[in-house]
Amino acid sequence: MLSRDDNELLSRVGPGTPMGTLFRQFWLPGAISSELPEPDGAPMRLRLLGEDLTAFRTTSGRVGVMQNACPHRGASMFFGRNEEEGLRCVYHGWKFDVEGNCVDMPNEPAESNFKHKIKPTAYSTRERNGILWVYMGPDQANLPTLPDLEPNMLPEGRYMIQAYQRECNWMQALEGDIDTCHVGFLHLGSVTQDEAPANTWAKYALGDRAPRYEVVETDFGTMYGTYRQAEEDSIYWRFAAFLFPFYAMTPTGVLGLEVRVRAWVPIDDEHTLALSINQVTPMRAARAGGPVMAGKQQIKPIQTLPNGTGWHDRFRCVANFANDFQIDREEQSKGVSYTGINAIFLQDQAVTESMGHIYDRTNERLGTSDMMIIRTRKRLIDAAKALRDSGKLPEAVTDPKVYRVRTGAVVLPKEAHWMEATAHLREAFAEHPELSRDILGGIPAV
Repeated sequence: MLSRDDNELLSRVGPGTPMGTLFRQFWLPGAISSELPEPDGAPMRLRLLGEDLTAFRTTSGRVGVMQNACPHRGASMFFGRNEEEGLRCVYHGWKFDVEGNCVDMPNEPAESNFKHKIKPTAYSTRERNGILWVYMGPDQANLPTLPDLEPNMLPEGRYMIQAYQRECNWMQALEGDIDTCHVGFLHLGSVTQDEAPANTWAKYALGDRAPRYEVVETDFGTMYGTYRQAEEDSIYWRFAAFLFPFYAMTPTGVLGLEVRVRAWVPIDDEHTLALSINQVTPMRAARAGGPVMAGKQQIKPIQTLPNGTGWHDRFRCVANFANDFQIDREEQSKGVSYTGINAIFLQDQAVTESMGHIYDRTNERLGTSDMMIIRTRKRLIDAAKALRDSGKLPEAVTDPKVYRVRTGAVVLPKEAHWMEATAHLREAFAEHPELSRDILGGIPAV
């Protein structure tokens, strides 16, 4: 469990909070480029780390992200006119460029220099492979380099982006991604070992739902390996990672082949944007295009509501907490589905949102299967306190190469050291033609 003070420090990301200050040292994947589809198009409300912002795409295609409240009298810039390389407040006509410079103040005399004294908060942006990156740090003149996240650096057509909103704190959402043992229950509780194809890794995972853990700290964050007996002389390992400040790479698939990352971007303390970037694979294409089977359950694509213009009107799921995630109690009772909830992501969504908007960790009781969660919390809390108390930054802020990592599963000889034996498979931007996903047994979550 955590103390109340540490739970607050871990969860809160608004301006002036220790964790929020830490997050503001990193580039944040705040939106999808397609949310601002055209130059001089409609601005969008964008809430990041509890700050109300307005984003807009200029005539030349650049993206500006600035405070929502006009610095004159506080009118919302969302209602502004997006025209000729800037956003103009409709209240009195003040106009701002993407750097936050006031370039026109038509309600002041021509000889006035007042506009040069006005500088609202504006944040630097970059776009790469369909992601709009925002830097909210205090020094907008000296920007870090975008992280070397492999799935965000793939050629056009080889990656896919998915986004969903989760109505809970970012950390409890992230904790679900770095908790591997829940897979055998929440996602595959109704699938038996006998249903897994012969000679596949699914047999190992479904035959032992209480794996053992090894956890290490790394320059990018933390990494775990969970292990189970495979054959008499081999061990089945699953690797996953937490990467500063809020990324997770899950252990599904084959180590060496999987190119994916999920960002748990805090919209505010009680709402989170789940932004997944994945290499296109036949399995992912099938899951995106139509139903696939996991044991007896048919897993369908997740449906989302149309995006609106409100602060939280983005990427909301049709199945949500208000309708109990469309749970099917008949499927649950008959063993067709362990949960009765028809999508792996929605199963995670249901349990993490059910904890409340901000989970009270002073009441929890953790076991050995929570080692990765414990170490990751400590890594984050220590990093936030180190920045607050001594100005020390994590290595990941200044070295984009630390993000060059992959995760997944592998079978190793019994005597092999899990980290040493897999170093070549955990390296990003590497080809492994000798590997195949056929060994997975066709079960998506294993």
